[in-house]
Formats: sequence, structure tokens, C-alpha cells
Amino acid sequence: MTLRPRAQVTMTRADDGMVVLDERTGRYWQLNHSAAYMLERLVDGDTVDQVAEHVAASAGVDTADVRSDVDAFIGRLRHAGLIAE
Repeated sequence: MTLRPRAQVTMTRADDGMVVLDERTGRYWQLNHSAAYMLERLVDGDTVDQVAEHVAASAGVDTADVRSDVDAFIGRLRHAGLIAE
């Protein structure tokens, strides 16, 4: 599954993570470094498993736990209408 930002959604890196703006509504979301990394990797074509494995390895935590977090993050992005497949 490759994710992409929906039309009129912009992602801008910031010092403390990323700002995602939905230009249709004017709403924006501030992502921390971890969330920004996950979104960038997913948009660049990495699989959920690849993202989870890398985050788990760098944080020294269980991959299954991170996989669950990545899935939940994707669900929140979808619910907000920020991404499409």
C-alpha cells in the first residue's frame, strides 16, 4: 500500500516535526518527529512493516507494538481526510 497526500494537502517539515495543512478546510496538524518520519516513509513508498521495523529497531521496542501504532496513525490520517491510497 502506497499512501499519498490528498489534493490540497501540504506537508512541511518544521524544526520539531512536520505541519500538515488541509487547504480545503484551513485545518492543520502538528506532527512530532516520529509521526513525521512515519508519514514521510509511507508517502515515499515504504510498507507499514518496513516503517514499523525501522522505528522499532531505532527505539529498541517490539515491532508488533510499533506496527499497531503505525496502523492507528494511518487510521487517524484517513479519518481526517489527509491521505489516500
